[in-house]
Amino acid sequence: MAARVRAEFVHAWSAYRRYAWEHDDLLPLSKGHHDWYGQSLLMTPVDALDTMILMGLDNEAREAQQLIVTTLSFDRDIYVKNFEITIRLLGGLLSSYELTRDERLLKLANDLGRRLLPVFDSPTGMPYVEVNLRTGKTRKAETNPAEIGTLLLEFGTLSKLTGNRAFYDKAKRALVAIYDRRSPIGLVGSSINVETGRWTDSTSHISGGIDSYYEYLLKCWKLFGDQDCERMWHTSIASVNRYLAKDTPSGLWYGQVNMRTGKRVSEHFGALDAFFPAVLVLGGDVERARRLEASAFSMWTAFGVEPETIDYRTMSIVDDGYVLRPEVIESAYYLYEFTGDERYREMGRTFLSSLIRCCRVDAGYAALSKIDPPKQRDQMQSFLLAETLKYLYLLFADPGTLDLQSSVFNTEAHPLKRGVQGPQGTRGP
Repeated sequence: MAARVRAEFVHAWSAYRRYAWEHDDLLPLSKGHHDWYGQSLLMTPVDALDTMILMGLDNEAREAQQLIVTTLSFDRDIYVKNFEITIRLLGGLLSSYELTRDERLLKLANDLGRRLLPVFDSPTGMPYVEVNLRTGKTRKAETNPAEIGTLLLEFGTLSKLTGNRAFYDKAKRALVAIYDRRSPIGLVGSSINVETGRWTDSTSHISGGIDSYYEYLLKCWKLFGDQDCERMWHTSIASVNRYLAKDTPSGLWYGQVNMRTGKRVSEHFGALDAFFPAVLVLGGDVERARRLEASAFSMWTAFGVEPETIDYRTMSIVDDGYVLRPEVIESAYYLYEFTGDERYREMGRTFLSSLIRCCRVDAGYAALSKIDPPKQRDQMQSFLLAETLKYLYLLFADPGTLDLQSSVFNTEAHPLKRGVQGPQGTRGP
């Protein structure tokens, strides 16, 4: 099975290599390419490099690494989204550096980190959404907990590797700032203004826009031993489990509530929410993780592949389509690692079979705009190679391929090494 997944990665990467080389993304149906900001930042090669290394694809990794270190430049007069660039590019460069010790990768990561730092220069310390890589100008003050709180793994690792404490301190200040604005019942909302510090949407959930905020509270404790993050995690997960979780005839689900009252406002659960079993099991709650993964898997099998969002009361589609997301696969990998239960490898076989049946095309893999019947769309985001196929591979690979005791994945599945602790504050939030 690991060899089959590896072969599918080669199929997708070879299509990128043939039709989109030196560009951000492959367009698998038209056999073209797409650049996020009109200029390539080598999104796919940087995002995919550590997967190639873990899979032992030495020739592919060597070629991608050479492309990155000889052509990638961040001296661009373009506004970029800090969150996406941090998790995909900064995370990818740091992980690949730790796997290869190629100083040129760390130099690129340090240059990128310095160009991103101006996003934190808001009155609250919470980051603006976008920054110009050349001028340092920022824009877009309305953002969300995920984009504020999903930075400390990457910036903290950069601090550890360069000795520049500013990266850690600014990212941690942002994380604490959003935590400090939680409601009296311990929940955060969906959107907030980083200049005023006021919530602009009070809906609370674990889906996109909030999801990885909770993930990083836990993982920053695991990666850096930061006791502030440990306290924030324990406080937050208690509130999430109390107000968002719901037992139904179809299983355990997490819905949406008002952050101040806890009143349920939606019975929706999405593909992005399926990351949460991985976080639960990493946090030690194996039983709840098992139950939620069973629900997420039923969402996949009910439709042949998971839709973007369902109503779990009726098990009906709310938002159709599948963009090659990894989260339910990620959770199966974590549960297998922590329990050794073969049911999670059986899930992996189902995931791979569905991906091949619905999404495989001559030139890589295509996202779906509709899942029943499958209707493909001309998109293959880099996270297919960075996350979806990486987690599938690791689910079946030899145990020594990657040790979860010595590494922590960022939210884009880039493994960052534990070891010497990074800088951390002494005061609690």
